[in-house]
Amino acid sequence: MAKLERTIRGNLEDILHTIDRELLEGSISASYEDGSDYTADGVRCAVRVYERYSYSGGNRVSMSITLFGKDDLWHLCAITSGGSQATFFKINTWGEEAFLEKLSDIVNRL
Repeated sequence: MAKLERTIRGNLEDILHTIDRELLEGSISASYEDGSDYTADGVRCAVRVYERYSYSGGNRVSMSITLFGKDDLWHLCAITSGGSQATFFKINTWGEEAFLEKLSDIVNRL
């Protein structure tokens, strides 16, 4: 498992569109799995789940992204999962780290 947390300023729809477009265009095997949006008292929460094949790890890796906040201030938390071939412990996290690094590059440009 690898995790990324950041504070982002901007329009939520624009942020989500940019993340979605760049993650899916950045990997031939990347897919959007599902998502959810919730609003209460002006506070919004958007959750997105992506998956892709990790060539370096030889397996599939998923990434959950949550954006939480209001107006133009958002807390982003992204957590990757999968990517290990061991039964009782993780022996490699290359695919997880590479997937998260892709998101980090996108977020740094926002």
